[in-house]
Amino acid sequence: MQTFSDWIQFSVSSAVVILFLAIIALLLVVLARRKPKPEEDNIIVEHLNKKWESNADRMNAALLKPKEIKALLKEREKAEKAQEKEESSSARKRVFVVDFEGDPGASQCENLREQITTLISIARQQDEVVVRLESPGGVVHSYGLAASQIARLRSRNIHVTAAVDKVAASGGYMIACVANRIVAAPFAFIGSIGVIMGTPNLNRFLKKHEIDYIEQTAGENKRNVTLFGELTEEKRGKLKEQLNLIHDLFKKHVAEFRPQVDIAQVATGDVWPASEALKLQLVDALNTSDDLLVEMGKTADVYLIKSEEKQDLKTKLLKKFFTSVRNEIAGLMRPSSLV
Repeated sequence: MQTFSDWIQFSVSSAVVILFLAIIALLLVVLARRKPKPEEDNIIVEHLNKKWESNADRMNAALLKPKEIKALLKEREKAEKAQEKEESSSARKRVFVVDFEGDPGASQCENLREQITTLISIARQQDEVVVRLESPGGVVHSYGLAASQIARLRSRNIHVTAAVDKVAASGGYMIACVANRIVAAPFAFIGSIGVIMGTPNLNRFLKKHEIDYIEQTAGENKRNVTLFGELTEEKRGKLKEQLNLIHDLFKKHVAEFRPQVDIAQVATGDVWPASEALKLQLVDALNTSDDLLVEMGKTADVYLIKSEEKQDLKTKLLKKFFTSVRNEIAGLMRPSSLV
């Protein structure tokens, strides 16, 4: 009797597992067949002045007595009325804050370009944009495009401040130097005005194991250094020539936007803490982005601008998978110029 009961329990458990797996398989089929909805980027705006004020109110509510809170609110109301009267003839300045956290491929560039396009359509001459920048650098063309987005603001006479708390090196500095002003925390790393290019080469391994690698190109300088191709002195020389060309463009870029810098002194690939970078005029002031924005908030409305990318589950999974695969293959199959 017990054996029959165990068999029934086993059968039911097996049926439940099979049903569960069938449901998962069905969901995967449905996701695969669904047409992805068009991607939408929504701009999110957060008024930082109100956020700071709200946080202070919560602290005061916990620390102060009711009479003290009442007096504080009365004083604030009086100050706000005086401010409205003072600014009745001219619009209050607005500061727009955008964040750029760099990775090797500068993947946030798409968000940056959308945010800046939006800001260009609404910003007034008295407004300012603060770019909170953190990046150790990456691929040349991606960071060059990100720097061009900042240049779009400057070309329209919109003042830009780059705020660096941790690092703006190589491609990160390529972006930062476009700003009208660079403010960095004292121990942030600044500089690395140089270029590096590298790739593994397995040609000798193939020859050792008598494996032929067939590579045909049209154009004598097409793909000089590859993963499997033979590395000759001529190809090494061409690679060095390409590196020098990119380095020269990088130096001209920095010199154009920061003519006060001695480019021969700083374009060595060295990195300095901001306290030393200030002496080299790579940055203009030492301060954290937090204190910078709070100080600005005393005379301006400060708004944080963020992008929220909306995607369905299928698109998110496929995009993440193919991006990872693409990056891995690209890293193995060809050298990357990094700044």
